[in-house]
Parts: sequence; C-alpha cells; structure tokens
Amino acid sequence: MTKAFIAVILMALVTYIPRVLPLAVFRKEIRSPYIKTFLYYVPYAVLGALTFPDIFSSTGNLYPAICGTGIALLLAYFERSLVVVALGAILTVFLTSFLF
Repeated sequence: MTKAFIAVILMALVTYIPRVLPLAVFRKEIRSPYIKTFLYYVPYAVLGALTFPDIFSSTGNLYPAICGTGIALLLAYFERSLVVVALGAILTVFLTSFLF
C-alpha cells in the first residue's frame, strides 16, 4: 500500500508541475514572436509525432497505409474539412487493401 501511495503522489507531481510551471515562470505576456510561434505549433507537432508512426502499422500492410496517408495529405493541402480528410483516407485504405 505504501508503494501505491508513493506512486500516486509522484504521478500527481509529474502532472501538476508542467501545468503550474508556466504560470510561475511566465507572469508577464510573452512578446517574442519566436516564442509565441513555437508555443503555438508545439501541440500540432506532438500530436503528429504521436500518431504518425501508428498510421503505417494500423493496417497490417504498408501500401494501403501509404495510399491513405497520401490522400489525407492531399485533401488537407487543399484545405478540405477534417471529416472529408478522414473519410477520404479511410475509403482509400479500404479500397486499396483489396489491391495489395
């Protein structure tokens, strides 16, 4: 029971510190355009880094995954909605899985 309690305390600290640290460090408004741009794009970069490797292992076959990713990137480049991009990628993977 003691180890579980210590684990819960450590997990609480690990999740609490990143939330409080920016408030403690950055009390004034951030004026640097470089830092503002960096902080704006960090969530997108992390999301891409977490999901992109799973794209190629989700289908069990590399070729439909590559085709689906290509169509999703193409639709996103032409600024289609998220639903259209997701459905286009899913449909492409479904259809190309019969070919490969």
